[in-house]
Amino acid sequence: MAFLVKEKIFSKKWFISYLLILIGSFIMATSFVLFITPYKIVPGGVYGISIVLHWLFDTPVGLVALAFDIPLTILGIRILGPRFGVKTVVGFTFTATFTDLLTYLWGTEPLVHDDALLASIFGGLLLGLGLGLIFKSKATSGGSDIVAMIIGKYTRWPLGQLMILIDSGIVLIGLVVFQDWKIPLYSWVVIFITGKVIDLVLEGISYDKTLFIISDRHEEIRNKIINDLNRGGTFIRGEGMYNGKEKKIIFTVVSRREVAMLQEYIHDIDPKAFLTVMDANEILGEGFKSLKDKLED
Repeated sequence: MAFLVKEKIFSKKWFISYLLILIGSFIMATSFVLFITPYKIVPGGVYGISIVLHWLFDTPVGLVALAFDIPLTILGIRILGPRFGVKTVVGFTFTATFTDLLTYLWGTEPLVHDDALLASIFGGLLLGLGLGLIFKSKATSGGSDIVAMIIGKYTRWPLGQLMILIDSGIVLIGLVVFQDWKIPLYSWVVIFITGKVIDLVLEGISYDKTLFIISDRHEEIRNKIINDLNRGGTFIRGEGMYNGKEKKIIFTVVSRREVAMLQEYIHDIDPKAFLTVMDANEILGEGFKSLKDKLED
């Protein structure tokens, strides 16, 4: 039951969620119609199978995908319980409808002719953007995700690995059917870009950096961070592995510009200091975006 996200009907949050699903579904459909399907690219999932069947039997991509999604969702509910809410059903129904409607209005010609690589790149970008918006509404994409969850229930394999295996298997079906090595190669480009864009949509683009600093001049560095950079941080007590000496580790988050300023300052006062700098994909808490705002997005 915990997998279902309930929202008050016609509330602001409800409208935003369904607006995201509507926009995300339309963007996904645009990706399939203008870039992916015309070049026989097989991006995994039920749409990968649907595209293969479209080129074999001239079947509508959206309708066939819907014919897979509905029984898979019912099967998933019976085996896994009520993990798939109304928003998931609305999402894959909108996507299928928009896909066939756009195909009817636009036709089967690609937006860009004779450039499958460019189509793969922009197809992956749009597909990732659309899926990211749907995921942001707390819905799932259904399809092969459900198959992976069912297999995972009985095998205990990690869900991410199962999804990769299932999508790769569908891509290889495209290779067998079309007898062209370019198909799986372009398809994997789409899958890779899609995953990266989904992460960007869900986590956002951040230029902030996470720093761990080990230095005997930790008080001076603390003052620099608090007074000059107007940032906060945390002291973590540690122990040197080589000599067993107690150390204070500074944990802080600063902007990319402030990293350079802090590095220069630390080098001047303690050239032997040890720094670890990492990308901070998402920061929630005081001084940044609050967890409450994140959950209400």
